Amino acid sequence: MLFKQLFDQETWTYTYLIADPVTKEAVLIDPVNTHIEAYIAMLDAQSLQLKYTLETHVHADHITASGLLRQRLGSQTGVSQLCGATTADIQIQDGDVFEFAAGEQIKVIATPGHTSGSISYLWRDRLFTGDSLLIGGCGRTDFQGGDAGAQYDCITQRLFTLPDETLVYPGHDYQQRWVSSIMQERTTNPRLAGKSREQFIDIMNNLNLPKPRLIDEAVPANRYCGLDENERHDAVAVRGERPLRSATKTEDLVTLAKQQITEIDVTKTKLLLAESNTVIIDTREESEYAAGHIEGALLLPRGVLEFKIATMPELADKSKSVLIYCRTGGRSALAAQTLQQLGYTHVLSMAGGFEAWKNA
Repeated sequence: MLFKQLFDQETWTYTYLIADPVTKEAVLIDPVNTHIEAYIAMLDAQSLQLKYTLETHVHADHITASGLLRQRLGSQTGVSQLCGATTADIQIQDGDVFEFAAGEQIKVIATPGHTSGSISYLWRDRLFTGDSLLIGGCGRTDFQGGDAGAQYDCITQRLFTLPDETLVYPGHDYQQRWVSSIMQERTTNPRLAGKSREQFIDIMNNLNLPKPRLIDEAVPANRYCGLDENERHDAVAVRGERPLRSATKTEDLVTLAKQQITEIDVTKTKLLLAESNTVIIDTREESEYAAGHIEGALLLPRGVLEFKIATMPELADKSKSVLIYCRTGGRSALAAQTLQQLGYTHVLSMAGGFEAWKNA
């Protein structure tokens, strides 16, 4: 088998190539968009066919190349179903197994904590941990649904129970270290070795790190597999030629979300806004909001909801009534579900979205 560890010096990001020189099938883990030409040249040089691009989470420090690779090479994109990246072909779940080449398997291990949708991949004796477990550290837990307790649990109860000799390949390293092992991290990682769950949570809650430089750009783009608005339009054309699993999966996620939230129609929305002190949230993109929105609505795009919400004083009180809308009701249902998961107790979604509002 062919294995390569690639490095983006701008964002200190590691990308991993796994390929079979016989069947020519290949997988990329956490590709970076600025290196797409180098990836394609590398694949062409070995006559490899890219089958999957797999993400460890929705990244805040770089933009993925997975969407562009899908457009140019026909590969399938995979992201955790908890990341909100509904345009991905495969909504990954804990325990999934990706098969490729001649009997090769990449196993999925859910490792939430850095983000709610963080996952790790196990291939043979090699573990690709993204930002969940780093060499001598771990990813921060102060945005995108991060949870220090969950991170401690998944590292100590799932990753640290793997064989000692399992190699750890992280998503980043800032000191030019390339690989570690489960034994090394379990016994020497300063944030985890000999630390109780309470001690770890205290450490993580007091890091006081600045937000990632590219977070405002990267997270929304990565919710669309790294594609900008023009590239997303091109992707729709591609789907017309080659049906992708994301079409069904997205519908399933929206349907499930609508079963777990409360929707109201436009008439009830108008009554609610007239009679109560309700915060109204527009969860569309900035360009959609600029083209027209409900008066008084706050812009909070679905792609940045988890880390922007903490900066909005209007949403500091989680018991306050919140009404969310999007274009037709799908994104707002997912956003309402997310707010409920974050502890908001009175959340509503407007059925039919802004299109229904305009028609009424």
